[in-house]
Amino acid sequence: MNNLSKPSFFNIHSSIRLHVMRIFCLIIGLVITLSGYSQDKTEITFQKDEAWFVGIIDQGHLMPLLKDFSFDMTKANTYNQLQPLFISNKGRYVFTENPVDFSVNASNIEINGKGNVKVQTAGKTLKEAYREVASKQFSFKGQFPHPELFQKPQYNTWIELTYNQNQKDVLHYAQSMLKNGMPPGVIMIDDTWQHDYGVWEFDANKFPDPKAMMDTLHNQGFKVMLWVCPFVSADSREYRQLAQEGGLLLNGQGSKPMMVEWWNGMSAVIDLSHPNGSKWFQAILDYLQTRYGVDGFKFDAGDIRFYNDAKSYGNISSHDQSMLFNKLGVNYPLNEFRAAWKVGGEPLAQRLADKAHNWDDLRKLIPQITLQGLMGYPFSCPDMIGGGEFGSFLDLKQIDQELIVRSAQCHAFMPMMQFSVNPFRILDARHAKAVKEAVALRQKFVPIIMDLVKAAAQTGEPIVRMMEYEFPHQGYTKIKDQFMLGNNVLVAPILEKGVTSRKVVLPKGQWRDQKGKTWKGNRTIDFPANLETIPFFTLLGK
Repeated sequence: MNNLSKPSFFNIHSSIRLHVMRIFCLIIGLVITLSGYSQDKTEITFQKDEAWFVGIIDQGHLMPLLKDFSFDMTKANTYNQLQPLFISNKGRYVFTENPVDFSVNASNIEINGKGNVKVQTAGKTLKEAYREVASKQFSFKGQFPHPELFQKPQYNTWIELTYNQNQKDVLHYAQSMLKNGMPPGVIMIDDTWQHDYGVWEFDANKFPDPKAMMDTLHNQGFKVMLWVCPFVSADSREYRQLAQEGGLLLNGQGSKPMMVEWWNGMSAVIDLSHPNGSKWFQAILDYLQTRYGVDGFKFDAGDIRFYNDAKSYGNISSHDQSMLFNKLGVNYPLNEFRAAWKVGGEPLAQRLADKAHNWDDLRKLIPQITLQGLMGYPFSCPDMIGGGEFGSFLDLKQIDQELIVRSAQCHAFMPMMQFSVNPFRILDARHAKAVKEAVALRQKFVPIIMDLVKAAAQTGEPIVRMMEYEFPHQGYTKIKDQFMLGNNVLVAPILEKGVTSRKVVLPKGQWRDQKGKTWKGNRTIDFPANLETIPFFTLLGK
C-alpha cells in the first residue's frame, strides 16, 4: 500500500470529517473554559485630555499611561505593590477581581482578563473616582500601622551591616544616631540576624545576648523590628519537619516541595494556605516577641513571582499566596512590606522597591509614592534615604553627599522617613547638619501627618497626593516633581544635582512659603533653594 492509499483522517468522508472537527472544537473550548483560561477583552477609548494610572507601583514614574506601555499582571514581574485598578482623571475606573494583561495604544487601553471587566464612572475627577473605589473595594476600617512608624525616624541596619548583622554593631549604629542628636525611633535589624532562612533564632555567634541587646535598645527609646521572609532553607530541621507534616508549597506535580531561586539562593517556600504553614510561621513570630521583646517585623520577599508554578494546599493562586503573606502582617502593628496584591485598606506599611544611589531614582519617589496612595496603599515608606542598594556605599568615593541631603528632605514630608546608611559616617559637617535640619522640620509636621494617617485609615484618602488629585483639570497630570501633603501643603523638593533654585507650579489661590512670604497662584515661579532649603508652601485660600 503506497502513502496515498494509507488510511488517514483526511481520507474520511468530508461530512463526517466536519462533524468530528466540530466535536473536537467544542471539547477544546469546554476544557479551556473549565480550566479558567477564557479571556475577556475590554477596550477603553481615551476621552479628550484623559490620563490613566494603573496599580504597578514600581512603574509609577512612567505614568500617566502612554502609548506602547504594556504589562501582564498574571506574571507579575514586579518588585513592588500591585493593584488591579485602572483610574482616570475623568472620573472613570476599572477594578478587576483577577489579574489582567493589558497594552496601551495611541487611542485606547486593551485589557485582557478572566471575568467581567467593566468601565465604571464616578464623577468627573481623579479624586471622585478614587473615593468610590476606596469605599467599594478597599478595607479601610479605622486601623493603621503603629504610630511610631510615622512619628519618628526609622533606622534600618541594612546598608551599614549588610550580611554581617551583629549585636555589637547594631548597638553602635543606634548609639551613633543618638550621639549625633537624632531622636530614637524604630530600628530594623535586617537579614542575617537569624541562624538560617526559616530558622528564626538569633545567630549566637553574632548575637551572644539578644535579650540584653533588646533591653538596651528599648531603654534608649527604640522600637525593634526584625527582618523575616517566607523561605525555608532545605538543609534545616524546620524544612524536614514541614516537608513531612505539610506546610510548604509543592512543585507542579505535587510530589515534593518546590525550590525557588531568589536573591540569596534556593529555598523552599511556606504555604500559607496550609494550616501547618500559617500556624508554624505565626508561632515563630510570636515566640520572638515573647522571648526577646521584639516589637515587629519587616516582611521581605512575598513577591507573587516567587509563588508561580507551585501547588498549594488550598489550591490558591500565586497572587493569593502573596495576599496571605500581607494579611499575616496585620497581626503585628509594627510591620513593613515591599510586595503586595489587593490589600488596599489594610493597616500595613508598604515600602517602595529598593532605590539606587543616584538622582534618577530619587526622581522616582514622588510619582511612585503618590501612586501608592491612589491604589489604596497610603501608609507608605519611600525606601531608604540615599538609596537601598548597598553596593553604592562600599566605596566612599561613590557617595554623593548632596544626594543624601536632598533625599532626606524629600522623605521629610512623606508618610515615613527611613535612614539606613549612617549620615554621620559619610557626610561632612555641613551636609550632616542639613540632614538633621530636615528631620527637625519633619517633626514640626508630624501632627499634620498623623491627622492625615487617621483620616486615611477611615476613608482611604491619600496622605501624599498628586497635583491632579487636588487640583483637577488644570493641566497637572504630568507633574512628577512636586506633591501635596494633604490638601493644603505643596512640597517641591530639589531633585537635580547642583541647583540652587527650581520652578514651582502654584495652582490658583494664595500660597505662603516657609519664610512667611505670600505668593499669588495660577503661575509658575522660580524659587531659591540652597542646600539647607526644601521648598514648601501652605495654601491660605483659593
